[in-house]
Amino acid sequence: MKEHIRTIPDFPIKGIQYRDITTLLKNPELFSQLIDKMTKPWVVKKIDAVLSIESRGFIMAGAIAYKLNAAFIPLRKPNKLPGNTYKISYDLEYGSTEMEIHKDSLDEHTNLLIIDDLLATGGTVIAAIDLIKKFKSKKIVGAGFVINLPDLEGEKRLKELGVYYHCLMEF
Repeated sequence: MKEHIRTIPDFPIKGIQYRDITTLLKNPELFSQLIDKMTKPWVVKKIDAVLSIESRGFIMAGAIAYKLNAAFIPLRKPNKLPGNTYKISYDLEYGSTEMEIHKDSLDEHTNLLIIDDLLATGGTVIAAIDLIKKFKSKKIVGAGFVINLPDLEGEKRLKELGVYYHCLMEF
């Protein structure tokens, strides 16, 4: 699968090597394999909700939630959710942004899985974890990613937080 990931230099800003998963997703067989491989580590974990970070994480998370018979809960950019939300601000490698979740989205869910396409510095997934902490009695079972960029030490930050994670490939 790794050979189907396209690298685009200097996107979105100079110095960033963007890992483009759309070249993998356009192949139905590879996409199916991707979802199966991303789901496998979580099958026995009793996940009842899959949370994902806008927007590329949504591509995998909906399918993974379906395979796990779990709810799908979106973590959205500001002003995209119509109900009452919790919000968190966080920094990226190339700027800052915010993330929101509906306040009632986890009422019936306890064992949570976070899915995103890429683990770089860990800033986005840690913001998601911090956002989830606003809810009481929720357990983050783990986090799953298509790609890990180990040189940017996101996995180190997750280990420090005691969060189990699974990545399919590294660059």
